Amino acid sequence: MDQPTSIIDSAPHHDAMGQWIYELAARLYPICRSITGDGVRQTLEVLSETIQLERHEVATGTQAFDWTIPREWVIRSATIRNAAGEKVVDFADHNLHVLNYSAPFRGTVRLDELKRHVHTLPEQPDLIPYRTSYYSENWGFCMAHNRLAELRDGDYHVEIDTEFKEGSLTYGEYLHRGEMEREFLLSAHICHPSLANDNCSGLALLACLAAGLKSRETRYSYRFLFAPGTIGSLAWLSRNEDVTERIDHGLVVSCVGDGGGPTYKRSRRGNAFIDRAMAHVLSRCPKPATLLDFSPYGYDERQFCSPGFNLPVGLFQRSAFGAFPEYHTSADNLDFIRPEHLAESYRIVTEVIDIVEGNWTPLSLCQKGEPQLGRRGLYAALGGDKSTGLSAMSLLWVLNLADGQHSLLDMAERSGLEFKELAGAAELLRLNGLLADVG
Repeated sequence: MDQPTSIIDSAPHHDAMGQWIYELAARLYPICRSITGDGVRQTLEVLSETIQLERHEVATGTQAFDWTIPREWVIRSATIRNAAGEKVVDFADHNLHVLNYSAPFRGTVRLDELKRHVHTLPEQPDLIPYRTSYYSENWGFCMAHNRLAELRDGDYHVEIDTEFKEGSLTYGEYLHRGEMEREFLLSAHICHPSLANDNCSGLALLACLAAGLKSRETRYSYRFLFAPGTIGSLAWLSRNEDVTERIDHGLVVSCVGDGGGPTYKRSRRGNAFIDRAMAHVLSRCPKPATLLDFSPYGYDERQFCSPGFNLPVGLFQRSAFGAFPEYHTSADNLDFIRPEHLAESYRIVTEVIDIVEGNWTPLSLCQKGEPQLGRRGLYAALGGDKSTGLSAMSLLWVLNLADGQHSLLDMAERSGLEFKELAGAAELLRLNGLLADVG
């Protein structure tokens, strides 16, 4: 195939890529999303300007294994006013001010009653929390604890103009077709309102990654899924069980725009190819990475890794969910994510894809002793000529492990050398007639 050696080779410069992802995340940030509704559709429309998404609607009441698609939620406005008619809280000021999936309510209540329906963070008194009530009908607000403490006893007029209706759950999908039907699944949840890191960053990164793949011929097909958390992935799985049989690798991407981490949570299998590839790439990051074993708590990797599917899907983040103080608060804003961190996250994912695309199993055609490299013009590489991008050790490791039993990733793990360097050495040896590809 005539193709760039890496997705990075066909993408904008590192700084430009980070800015591109950041600007897309900034466009997504103001949209009020939930697990259903027009906020999700509007988000998919914005993403469709970067890639041609196929939109799917799953009707209310549809069964998705043990779950049922809920009624669609519509929100128009929500306010709390004091006795003087002054606004205490206004949904128009911040999407987090309303309990997500709040039931409608209109009435006058005393302060004690109001407080039972207001969520705050006493330990972070200046921040608005993010709270949901998807599957139990409640009405409520979220506000800064300090602001709630300022309220005086008295009557408060509450108006939450929301509606539950028969409708649908919406998700978006994009498939980059490769030479094979075997697939790499990349997924990001699309249900969080006005949380920049969790998960405008993941949505924007995957959209830009898909756009970068368009100009590259690949062996694998790459499926990008933008679906509401939990119920969205369950809906997709229930409608695509035949597709799951083709998935060889997968990543859930979330919280990739902050300066922490990087962090990777392994798949349920624990030693899937994606787990090994991520560990290899992260071992070479400037900052020490954290590798976590699988647990059944987190994002949609839980559904993909449920025992009935057990797909090789891990979770990639910078700071781990729930581990940074801005998590699920109004502090997770556009100042919290930075282009340079988004660019670094993009680089990590693309290097993993390059390993998936570039891995093969060499067989030495000269196994009894080392081949004579001098007469093949390979002394320059052995001599450490930096222009080749190779080292003597990369050639020697490939030659020694090319017994038809070790893939290039196996060699990288065994030698401690970078996959890219070993891949370059193997290609040089293959072109000189010293290696055959057995898979």
